[in-house]
Amino acid sequence: MKTKYTLLLLSALLLAFMSSCSDVKTGNNMKEDVALETLKTRRAIRAYQDKMPAKELIQKVTEAGTYAPTGMGKQSPVIVAITNKEVRDRLSQLNAKVMGRNADPFYGAPVVLVVLADKQYPTYLYDGSLVMGNLLNAAHAVGLGSCWIHRAKEVFDSPEGKALLKEWGIEGDYEGIGNCILGYSAQDAPLPKARKANYVVYVD
Repeated sequence: MKTKYTLLLLSALLLAFMSSCSDVKTGNNMKEDVALETLKTRRAIRAYQDKMPAKELIQKVTEAGTYAPTGMGKQSPVIVAITNKEVRDRLSQLNAKVMGRNADPFYGAPVVLVVLADKQYPTYLYDGSLVMGNLLNAAHAVGLGSCWIHRAKEVFDSPEGKALLKEWGIEGDYEGIGNCILGYSAQDAPLPKARKANYVVYVD
């Protein structure tokens, strides 16, 4: 009788263990699905509310940027998180000047994350671009809108841009890679364009 109860107990424990393993697997699958869905549903946002995101959200986005892959792990990029309206507007004007327009190229977004990269590293352009990708996807993950705004290179190659770098205490041969604007979206996310038929070529 004792042996019978022992076997029943062991069977119950085994079932419980298998169930917990299944729950862990299901939980991991759910996390994977959420991560992939975030990547697939991110969109460029070009209209923003006049509302500053919480500092904690901005920090989560910038932290994600610091974990982007870089060549040999050298971490050539630098992220400048701009929430100061005066500096943000000054940067907007410099960017618009490159375009030859008067409109705000940051679409009213209250936050600009400038990504620069040290040109002494041969992979600097790729490193900075990967940081930009992380920032854009992280913004979507925390419920913020974002968009990659170009002309960072032209702005920070200019005397005015170099003066800003000096003000920010950034020394070295840095090139502007991109501006990641952040904020709460004031528009519905645009629908994705159809993926082109030959986007992926499988070689089995």
